[in-house]
Amino acid sequence: MPKLGCNLAGVVFIHPSSVVMASVIRRGGQNVNVAGTRVFFQVLRKNKAWLLPHLRVQHVGEVDWRALADAGFEGCIFDKDNTITAPYSMQAAPGGVEEGLARCMEAFDGRVAVLSNSAGLKQFDPDGHEAEAIEQALGIPVLRHAKKKPDGDKEELEQHFDCRVEHLVMVGDRLLTDMVYGNRLGMLTIMPEPITTQGEPVTVKWSRALERRLDRRYCRKGIQPLAHPLVPDASKLESFVLRNDRE
Repeated sequence: MPKLGCNLAGVVFIHPSSVVMASVIRRGGQNVNVAGTRVFFQVLRKNKAWLLPHLRVQHVGEVDWRALADAGFEGCIFDKDNTITAPYSMQAAPGGVEEGLARCMEAFDGRVAVLSNSAGLKQFDPDGHEAEAIEQALGIPVLRHAKKKPDGDKEELEQHFDCRVEHLVMVGDRLLTDMVYGNRLGMLTIMPEPITTQGEPVTVKWSRALERRLDRRYCRKGIQPLAHPLVPDASKLESFVLRNDRE
């Protein structure tokens, strides 16, 4: 029987379980990321700062989206799994994540999109069925694209958002995909903690372990995140994180 739910606007939707199951099956192929391997070696050789986010938060509800908009940022791109939803889920995670997502959409006047390495990717979702199901569930556009993060071109983003890529924010829970992708293209990058690691494929767990090792090593060496043109003073980055006394 189809499952019922609501998007952020409160509109009831129906999504067949077959869409979710098809997504899970396709993820077996998603674990192999040839482009990601190539960019990984670029990080190791000469672009170590690509790995490091500008901001680290517990969840997207800790971000002051209004302050980012006031600073000149014009839109936001979210990874899906473990950033705004649990893995394979069609619903925004409850509590701070869902509230933060709604505040982000309000701050950027709806100029928000999801960029996934499965939904909307021509290799795994050629007809866009999974992307359409997520759009209906979350009320957020899913970008159609041909290259897997961290590969990809800025032109398709600038065309979608009608602004320079430097005026966009990239949010995701993975260093070697989301953060490297955003930093490589010149976005401001924000990394929340994963919503849950339960049910993640073994390959993702291995990747996370490698990411943590590299992250610790680079931080010990004093490597800093890339400078961003809209926030030239890195000490100002913390002003984009909500504190309890500011909420």
